Amino acid sequence: SSFQDMTNLTAVLEFRLLGFSSNARCQILLFTVVLVIYTLTILGNIIIISVVTLEPRLHLPMYKFLKNLSFLEVCYTTTVIPKMLANLLAKRKSISFSGCMAQLYYFISLGATECYLLAVMAYDRYLAVCEPLHYGVVMTAESYTCLAVGCWVTGVFTGFLPCLMVSRLHFCSDNLINHFFCDISPLLKLSCSDTTVTEAVIFILSFLVLASCFLLTLVSYLLIILSILKIPSASGKRITFSTCSSHLMVVTIYYGTMISMYVRPTYNLSSELNKAVSVLYTIVTPLLNPVIYSLRNKAFKKALEKIVIRH
Repeated sequence: SSFQDMTNLTAVLEFRLLGFSSNARCQILLFTVVLVIYTLTILGNIIIISVVTLEPRLHLPMYKFLKNLSFLEVCYTTTVIPKMLANLLAKRKSISFSGCMAQLYYFISLGATECYLLAVMAYDRYLAVCEPLHYGVVMTAESYTCLAVGCWVTGVFTGFLPCLMVSRLHFCSDNLINHFFCDISPLLKLSCSDTTVTEAVIFILSFLVLASCFLLTLVSYLLIILSILKIPSASGKRITFSTCSSHLMVVTIYYGTMISMYVRPTYNLSSELNKAVSVLYTIVTPLLNPVIYSLRNKAFKKALEKIVIRH
């Protein structure tokens, strides 16, 4: 039986990604739109990283976290989009088994890291708005470093278990993935082994990661809003609220789509809906992040102007 298992496991050496549409014109249009969004995302995030690095006045925890988030978005979109673009133009839209597992691993790890980072950024804002006198004592350079490194390291480990479990499943003869990248749900649908345990483990892990980060973020923002309401001046309220509302917008879109995708006991959402929701958090949110976090921020805009004038 172990020999049989071995032949079964090697039956699928590559997967075919169905992507969006088989219409050639449609694919070229999609290719163009996605390429433009991807280019803007990379450029936007590189600008944020550069401005925060070059401008000493932005060497504060809030902007350093933003720099981490921007670097993360570059890695996160690069995990999915270049392969997707290549497949939109290719006749044979395929990905090797190992390539598929690598994509799945990076996608889960970076997605989890993003959750941790957004939670830590919300906590940083909470300290700045609600505990301004203690902020300098609590959010030191050391504690910033610990939190940032903690987010990345925990993210790296979060990806191991789901990826290991999916890679141990049997994929027999059918190798058509009805998606534009190697995501958990289409892979579980494709497997010819019993996926009950894998689904349960992934559900529990997704629930723990998403729920804990989302709650932490939500509580931080609720406390911030309550604190803002106590500010006597209207302009003070407006300034504080505008920065927080933009963060809250990113967080809501990101968690809304993530929770709808991964915190479900069964993975039987229609493939088309699955793809549509995935587009939101793999392509749209990474573009919105730099726009919302930087362009809604006066200090950042001033720093950008200064650098442009200087160079």
